[in-house]
Amino acid sequence: MKPLSIAVVIPVGPSETTLAPMLQQLAYLQSAEQIIFVFCPASVSLRAQLPTDERIITLTVEAGRAAQMNAGAQRVNSEFIWFLHLDSQFSNAQWQMLKQSLRRAPTGLHYFNLRFLSDGRGPMWLNRQGANLRSRCLRLPFGDQGFCLAVDQFKRLGGYPLDAPYGEDHLFVWQAHHGGIALINTGATLTTSARKYSTTGWLKLTLRYQFYWLKQATPQVWLLLKAKMF
Repeated sequence: MKPLSIAVVIPVGPSETTLAPMLQQLAYLQSAEQIIFVFCPASVSLRAQLPTDERIITLTVEAGRAAQMNAGAQRVNSEFIWFLHLDSQFSNAQWQMLKQSLRRAPTGLHYFNLRFLSDGRGPMWLNRQGANLRSRCLRLPFGDQGFCLAVDQFKRLGGYPLDAPYGEDHLFVWQAHHGGIALINTGATLTTSARKYSTTGWLKLTLRYQFYWLKQATPQVWLLLKAKMF
């Protein structure tokens, strides 16, 4: 069986203070062809924490997750891209299940179930259930669920929208829906930090996120329905 060619793109935002949790997981990515860390000016000092590894590529671009992920994608020489948040936690089991999912549906947009670390505040189990229910029933996962797709599909969709003030990952999923790309659940779970809920407040941040995604989704639903009707 031909090995899968996968590059991992990891944006490093201006509020990050360490690469340590992700660096501890690089051992699980031994079969990844490229591991691309995309820094911004405020986080570039963290580059010194990276180990020596010929597969590791570093870039520095303007701050903004969409701009950083698009820049990383431009350096990919592999067949598939896995966009991974810096605070995501995974093991070899998730890596293997991702590869199995890609073999089953190489033209799809693959994502993981979501779980939160215990660094948040409030009933995060409710956010976990809501995110996984939204993904399963509406096929609307968000970026912290680890999007992975073929490079040619990413290029066909035009990358992450740079003009979105928020929710570039949500809009990218809608681009996939409009482009006829299937959303595929790998069956595995990624764990991500919930620290924003501690600093902002659980209720305030939960309501804000719900408002944002519903506001973005409403015109997208209309466009999808309009395309089917006409």
